[in-house]
Amino acid sequence: MKNYIVLAICFLLLFCSCRDKQHADLILHHGRVYTVDSGFSIAEAFAVKDGKIIATGKNEEILNHFVADSMADAHGNAVYPGFIDAHAHFVGYGRTLFEVNLYDCKTWEEAVQRVKIFEQEHPAEGWIRGRGWDQNKFPGHVYPDNAALNELFPGKPVVLDRIDGHAAIANAKALELAGIKADQEIEGGNITTKDGKLTGLLIDNAVDLVTKAIPPAAKATYEKWLTAAQRNCFAQGLTTITDCGLMYTDVNMIDTLQREGKLLMRLYVMLSDDTANLNRYLPKGPYKTDRLYVKGIKAYADGALGSRGACLLAPYNDQQGWAGFLLSKPAHYDSLAQLLVNTDFQLCTHAIGDSGNRMVLNVYSKYLKGKNDKRWRIEHAQVVNKEDFDLFGKASVIPSVQPTHATSDMYWATDRIGIDRLKGAYAYKQLLQQNGWLPLGTDFPVEDISPIKTFYAAVVRKDAKGFPAGGFQMENALSREQAIRGMTIWAAKADCMEQEIGSIEAGKKADFIILDKDLMQVGEGDMLSAKVVGTYLGGMKVY
Repeated sequence: MKNYIVLAICFLLLFCSCRDKQHADLILHHGRVYTVDSGFSIAEAFAVKDGKIIATGKNEEILNHFVADSMADAHGNAVYPGFIDAHAHFVGYGRTLFEVNLYDCKTWEEAVQRVKIFEQEHPAEGWIRGRGWDQNKFPGHVYPDNAALNELFPGKPVVLDRIDGHAAIANAKALELAGIKADQEIEGGNITTKDGKLTGLLIDNAVDLVTKAIPPAAKATYEKWLTAAQRNCFAQGLTTITDCGLMYTDVNMIDTLQREGKLLMRLYVMLSDDTANLNRYLPKGPYKTDRLYVKGIKAYADGALGSRGACLLAPYNDQQGWAGFLLSKPAHYDSLAQLLVNTDFQLCTHAIGDSGNRMVLNVYSKYLKGKNDKRWRIEHAQVVNKEDFDLFGKASVIPSVQPTHATSDMYWATDRIGIDRLKGAYAYKQLLQQNGWLPLGTDFPVEDISPIKTFYAAVVRKDAKGFPAGGFQMENALSREQAIRGMTIWAAKADCMEQEIGSIEAGKKADFIILDKDLMQVGEGDMLSAKVVGTYLGGMKVY
């Protein structure tokens, strides 16, 4: 009888204890939780309800005060806020997953062979598209032409984008469908000819002439692209992507798929600098749902350094008399800034060369008039003249950078711009000092999707093989904490969402990841082998 009484008392105490506890949907416990709050504090556990963090603390604190149907034991692993890519191309990346993969081709012949194999495996495709070739990896570093593509595919249009998207090779059929002529000129681009004939090489704005001739994708195709992209992003610990430069038709597809529950990824969207987009969105203002925020306008000042389209103050070291070009007249950027300064939209301008960056900084300064919280951005800020760094801080301009660009370009960047100019290139520490914070991204599919590689390139400044031994321009390396902030809370701030995501704090959306290695503690040689154990979006496990 006494045993029954003891059991009854224990049950009553347990019942009262559970009744007194606050109910949560999920409790994560026994982790090393990097909250990435203002003090970069470390917790052990946190509770989630209705998709948001409701409390953080030590294991005992959370487990004694909350009860949940779902429990996540981190087993001592590192827990970080979901990684945010501050500059990428989510839709474009999804599309490339179903195109010819030309990354790492060592010769143009290898690239053509891959196209041939792709066509054999996908014979019903209307257009053949591919991406990833880089003439800097070919013998002699010279641009290819379309002769082989014309011979192999006389009746089928083929367009193959360079790795950075700022150049392409199109075969004769694609050029014909786009109506491109040998004597045609275009502002901010180049249609290359030889002996009066088209070579198929298109630079910057000339690429758009061909891509506009490609029929628009159907909804089912978008769903295939974006769900595949989402799956890969979640596996890498990415929970929010900044998609830089979309048409309103792309946004409509994203919004539809999200509302149907087929697309979970959070997306911050920059609309392409296009009259159709401006007419559609400016009168209404930014568009926001739980997973989608359309608030940016993306302009292009110049091209890429790799294709010598970046606009420089002095000529390229490896092409006498050539300094690149702006993609539009300076008056265009001035009028765009004037149009947007009294709206809630961010102006986000791609600028690579020191001349392109100077032009954009001067235009921004004219309308921002000193310190402000407009959060206008320069995407890449890749080569900056030493006289211009302070313009970022004076007008509160955000430099949005991609650390793996430095470790991809370091092999040939000196040949392009020389040692003196290189000191102001990929200068992340100098840029960080301007505003005290710096968002980091990848620019995928230009670079690899991995945020772990972003962290490694920002902190170690080496390639995956450990080159160079001492790191590339280590005076501009970021600390581990700075890199993590750049991939979480600072990236959220650059997207005007730091009150919602980017840290593990009460009131924030419960986007977080568990890693098998702690990036804040692991040795340099083990960083790149870190793997995502789990990815959670709004408290729901998505990987």
